[in-house]
Amino acid sequence: MLPKFLLLTFFISFSFSLSAQNANKAYAITGQSTGNFNWTDIREIDLTTGKVSNTIFESGKTRFSLVKNSGGKNVVLGNNANNLPMQSMVAAAAYDKRHNKLFFTPMRVGELRWLDLSAGSEPKFYTLQDQLLTKGNLNDEANQITRMVIGADGNGYAITNDGNHLIRFTTGKKAVITDLGNLVDASSNNGVSIHNKCSSWGGDMVADVHGKLYLFSASQSVFTIDVENRVATYLGHIKNLTPTFTVNGAAVDNDDNVILSSANTFEGFYKLNIKDLSTSKINTTSQVFNASDLANSNLLFQNQLRNEVGVADLVQREIIGNNVISIYPNPVITNQFKVTFDNTGSGRYNISLTDIEGRTIMTKQVNIKFASQVETVQMKMKPAGGMYLVKVTDANNKSIFADKLVVD
Repeated sequence: MLPKFLLLTFFISFSFSLSAQNANKAYAITGQSTGNFNWTDIREIDLTTGKVSNTIFESGKTRFSLVKNSGGKNVVLGNNANNLPMQSMVAAAAYDKRHNKLFFTPMRVGELRWLDLSAGSEPKFYTLQDQLLTKGNLNDEANQITRMVIGADGNGYAITNDGNHLIRFTTGKKAVITDLGNLVDASSNNGVSIHNKCSSWGGDMVADVHGKLYLFSASQSVFTIDVENRVATYLGHIKNLTPTFTVNGAAVDNDDNVILSSANTFEGFYKLNIKDLSTSKINTTSQVFNASDLANSNLLFQNQLRNEVGVADLVQREIIGNNVISIYPNPVITNQFKVTFDNTGSGRYNISLTDIEGRTIMTKQVNIKFASQVETVQMKMKPAGGMYLVKVTDANNKSIFADKLVVD
């Protein structure tokens, strides 16, 4: 167990390194200036005001390094115009808060790329080529990836324009790319197909706490996608947007709204209520950039989950807790984790581990006899990778702690 002053130091330093995930912000792929349609720059956007809070990368201006994996070895490519990481423009990006990386796929380039946001003042990009990303004619709009998000299980998901390829990728040290197959229209879609170019191509995705994906097409259609069976269910048409507003970026704010951006207009941003698909305009008083994609770490319905089980902020960190309970490590890479009872008092307590659907994985009863007692929770086997919930209740079944645990 870490001493209290080390814990405090840890939380302070970690909060600085992941400040973007704790604030109401998103990374935006934007044009280079107002009126510019080259989506090659990365900026941080305040989702409340639409204001640019930080410029991360400007193509042709910011010094950078690009590292390519070739034959199992990393090769550093030159910092020049021929190796610009976003030269062919980008329409799909996703922020992985666990590793502090911004993933993206350049258009017409069969590579998965990412920016290491922990690398320091000079941006460091990585690129990985995979045969699953080079199938078909990459100049064909149907094969281009325009929707991407990090799911509740910690994996990245991307979809081609035509909906024929749902791609999953891991986000750790070695990215593994899997083509899960084509999306399937739900029987309730009433003729609105996820594969239809007019209604369903382009746009962006967000993920919810239950493992589903929400796709917002450029033509203002909304679908949910069940990753397990690849079924896409049409929810309806977004309300109150102007006809010229193509939906190209989507990110969840701290209040479970979806913020929408457009790559082709300079109207600014809209806030969408996922319950009824209504929208309202965000008044932006500063310079407005068009944005081909938005990416942050918020999951849809995270506030609802927090209210239901008393979960603290859904952030991944090595040690999580309050002044009563701490659990570590997080993420878990074996079949056990530890729970420290800091200020609970002696007595009997119950520790439960559930999946994000609320199904119980295991429970353990412990007897606490002294302050700062550490209990090891041993699982019979390591559960599948993804997000789980740890909850501690006292002898009266009163919840005293709940938070997210990630299994890597």
